Amino acid sequence: MRIAIDIQNVSRDFNKERVLHSVTRQFEAGLIHGIVGNNGSGKTVLMKCICGFLLPTEGRIVVNDRRIGRDVDFPEDLGLIIETPGFLPQYTGVKNLEILAALNKKIGLEQIATAIRRVGLDPSMKKPVGKYSLGMRQRLGIAQAIMEGPKLLILDEPFNGLDKHGVREMRALLKGLKAEGKTILLASHNQLDIAELCDTVCEMDAGVMTMIRE
Repeated sequence: MRIAIDIQNVSRDFNKERVLHSVTRQFEAGLIHGIVGNNGSGKTVLMKCICGFLLPTEGRIVVNDRRIGRDVDFPEDLGLIIETPGFLPQYTGVKNLEILAALNKKIGLEQIATAIRRVGLDPSMKKPVGKYSLGMRQRLGIAQAIMEGPKLLILDEPFNGLDKHGVREMRALLKGLKAEGKTILLASHNQLDIAELCDTVCEMDAGVMTMIRE
């Protein structure tokens, strides 16, 4: 069993308030791991710590054998959606992804177009992102997360704003990504998403993580 994410005794404080309490959990590579919990439960804070956007007050997080904040600032080979994806409204979806892809210089237009098609959008569409519906923006956010073919995906409420048809398509996409060997950490309010997609399920409540399904 290969461990993709190793979280050991992680706590996180904001001023004098502790929002994560000694979270310890290992996430096995190649599976979809669900995290459930209400708003304010600590899910998003934990995901930001895994991504290196926040550093733990106590404890350590190791992603793909590299310690966050010591060996690397940001995990390599990671795609993510945390909170609402932010795009430049005056540009098309393709142009937005081109700008983001230029940061790592790993992929070109062909891979961007493939990612856009995989989420059910048309790469030739000239409409600027500012005119997109919420569901289209969410699809573009998922395209951005997968476009470089990362081994690890961290998806915080990735189905927000999608209609039933869109949710079905994105569930099928995540199953396909798992079949390709990706490791996916998925936070969702929707019990059906969790039941249908996830191999393991944890619950966050007031910053404490408990195991629901191993």
